Formats: sequence, C-alpha cells, structure tokens
Amino acid sequence: MSPCFGPGALMERAECIAMLYPELEDKLVVTIMGAAAQELYDLGHRENFFYLQHAMGLASSIGLGLALHRPEEKVVVLDGDGSVLMNLGGLATLARYRPKNLMHIIFDNGSLLSTGGFDSHTTAGVTDLAAIARGAGIDHVDAIDSAMDFGEAAVEALERDDLSVIVAKVKAVGPDNYGMDFALPENAFRFKRCIRERSSAG
Repeated sequence: MSPCFGPGALMERAECIAMLYPELEDKLVVTIMGAAAQELYDLGHRENFFYLQHAMGLASSIGLGLALHRPEEKVVVLDGDGSVLMNLGGLATLARYRPKNLMHIIFDNGSLLSTGGFDSHTTAGVTDLAAIARGAGIDHVDAIDSAMDFGEAAVEALERDDLSVIVAKVKAVGPDNYGMDFALPENAFRFKRCIRERSSAG
C-alpha cells in the first residue's frame, strides 16, 4: 500500500489506481474516458479492462449491465465527478437494482479535467456526491481523502458481497500524455471476447 499524503494534501488518482491494480487481474473493469482510463492503461493493459470513450457519464451504466448479467463476476467501475454529475440518475438506478458484485469508485477532483479543466459542481463544497449516493439508497458509501483510507475502503468493498460506492477526493492532475495502441471498437471486441471466454471456462 502506498503511504499517506501529508496533512491537508490530497492524494492523486494515479496512486489510488496503482494500489488497486494488483487486485483487478480477475475483475471486470470499466473506466470512464480520459485520465482514469489512461492511468490504468499505463500500468499495463489487461483484456478484462474496458475504457469507455465518447460516452461521458455512462461508465456506471455499463458496469451495472455487466454486474446484472454476470453475477459470478466482480465488476469495478472507475468513474469521475464530472461524469457522475452528468448522469446522477445512475446512482438511483444502482440503488434500485443493487448488484452485490459491483464496486463503483468515483474520483472527485472537482474538475472536468479531461474536457478542459473547468471546475465541476463539487469544487465549491456544495455538491456532495457521497451524500447523493446515500440519498439514492446505497447503503455502503465511503467518502475518503487519504491514501490509507482509500486502501482500506477498497479492500472492504472488494470483499463485500454487496453494492459499494467509494467517493475519493483527489488532486486535479492527470497523466502527461494520452494515447493507447487500440481504438474503442477493438477494445470493445477484445473485452467481449474476454468475458465470453471466462464464462465458457467457468
């Protein structure tokens, strides 16, 4: 586990993803577009990773569909505050269907970092995504702002047989470069093939 940051300092999303990475080898992983996708990809692509592009706000919807149709799989969604704000109804839908095998991580950097760096509604401290998730009816919601707390919440969520949401407050920083060696259609084809092969093997 990576060390905590100093008092008052926010952790970086990339460090959180790096902590998670060893645990994602046997999970179905969906990321939102932009920085989270690139930071996961930079650690080493796996066929069970799907980087959702050109569909801001829908990572949790894709994750919900996977979790419902593949209840034997643990599904992990890596999301952002800007994306969640574009589809707040997604939290209510998650609460309604409550897939026990879904873990939804929302990295809240208070910024639309991947689309220009504009402040999101969480920046002023008025909009609280963890409170919204709880209000939607999700029982297991953690709001954290340190690397140690993130690691502990992630371990608990991975082990929990119930829907979990983690809202992690992170710095508004991203990768230095963006780029993958395949486009969305190829990623989607390979991800689908991976799911089919895992289902057949099971």
